[in-house]
Amino acid sequence: MTELDIGPDNEIIRIQPCTRLEGEGKINIILDDDGNVKNAYFQVLDYRGFEGFLKGRQAEEVPRIASRVCGVCSWAHHMSAAKAMDHLFGLEPTPASKKLRELSYNAHNLHSHLLHFFVLASPDFFLSENSEPSTRNIIGLLQEHPDIAKDALKYHADAEKIQEIIAGKAVHPVIALPGGVSRLITEEERDTIEEMSKEILDFTLDFHDFFKANIIENEKYHDLFFGDMYRLETYYMGLVDENDQMNFYDGDLKVINPTGDESFTFSPNDYLDHIEEISQPWSYSKFPYLKNIGWNGFADGEESGIYRVNALPRLNVTDGMPTSIAQEVYEEFIETLGNPAHATLGYNWARLIESVYNIERMLEILDDPDIIHGKPRNKEGSFTGEGVGCVEAPRGTLIHHYKADEKARITSANLIVPTTMNNAAISLDVKKAAKALVHGGNVSEGILNRVEMAYRAYDPCLSCSTHSLPGKCPLELVFRDSDGNVIRRLGRGMN
Repeated sequence: MTELDIGPDNEIIRIQPCTRLEGEGKINIILDDDGNVKNAYFQVLDYRGFEGFLKGRQAEEVPRIASRVCGVCSWAHHMSAAKAMDHLFGLEPTPASKKLRELSYNAHNLHSHLLHFFVLASPDFFLSENSEPSTRNIIGLLQEHPDIAKDALKYHADAEKIQEIIAGKAVHPVIALPGGVSRLITEEERDTIEEMSKEILDFTLDFHDFFKANIIENEKYHDLFFGDMYRLETYYMGLVDENDQMNFYDGDLKVINPTGDESFTFSPNDYLDHIEEISQPWSYSKFPYLKNIGWNGFADGEESGIYRVNALPRLNVTDGMPTSIAQEVYEEFIETLGNPAHATLGYNWARLIESVYNIERMLEILDDPDIIHGKPRNKEGSFTGEGVGCVEAPRGTLIHHYKADEKARITSANLIVPTTMNNAAISLDVKKAAKALVHGGNVSEGILNRVEMAYRAYDPCLSCSTHSLPGKCPLELVFRDSDGNVIRRLGRGMN
């Protein structure tokens, strides 16, 4: 990869590695002669090859292999791949298996949201920006707010345990099969999950009120949520059900424009008609955009096809929340941040609201006897040879698309993951924050942490966001002498 737009006299500030995120990335901030920000690049350094690994494998294996894309998002890849295999084998999942999949998947989203909010994001709000970097994390949170941190870790562990109860293992699950699931749950398991879920709901609601009162309504943080530094006016996309409301497991994809008007809604099967990807020579991750709006460079606004996914966009596209308590906290959210909400740091608040919905939905499903006494799997159907699966991963919309030959061997695989979809917006937000914070070459560790807050709000999962094999991604090697002068460049696939 190369760093673009760097003059011979430009100074470069590097944030490497980026902290409190999954995967490996860096930020290059390019200063002009006056020490102000000329440009900034959020560069993804991870490399994956799953779209190649899967070719030639038996299609039935795909949900198990795809879950290995990531240890954090394994359930999202497992579920999206399983839904794609339902279509590829022409097997309609049984009602009981759909409910159990949705139950486990809401538990996964809850587990991931608690992890990001308390372990990765909370130190930005509950610890000083000038605190020692080595303790600006969950360790510092345990020291400064021990009761909150201990409860958060306990309930995060409980959410993980729920996934393990349902699937036999919490990470890299194997429960979803084409046409259903490998097992249902017992009454004893249901009662255990219900008891744990109710405790997590109480904790989440208490903490939601605490966060709103101490952070959102605190004058100290007003500019972070209501100022221009962490704000983009983009398109938003997310899954909605038949009532135009949030759904993590199934539905159509709805897109709204920056003013909140619906632009279009489409089946995930038609994603290629609406989503296009572009590469940049300085990142291993691609940059998807809305095809019918077009790529207009790194800019927000109605003329730019850049769109955002994840918790904030899901609240922006939904026509209210499907459950009662989540609806109450959602109304507080849009009354405070607007509808659509453009504040990037609003992602963090949105995750708490989604967590409330996840638990309420789990409790609804737990009341259904079908998850104990129903039929786990349908084996009757007609092979189609192609399937698209789509779910709302904790980090946003996730699409898996596969084709197979007559012997059910995979011939092509395409994965579009949420961090990739947010890639252009993350780059925009990082540059905007850097321009607002760095002046005259004056940079402190606290300022750099506030630049990092711009990407951290998206909860990026960089391991998931890259999936090209060597030979297909633009690559440039830059050789510099001891003074930093470029002496040679070797490139492949460069424009």
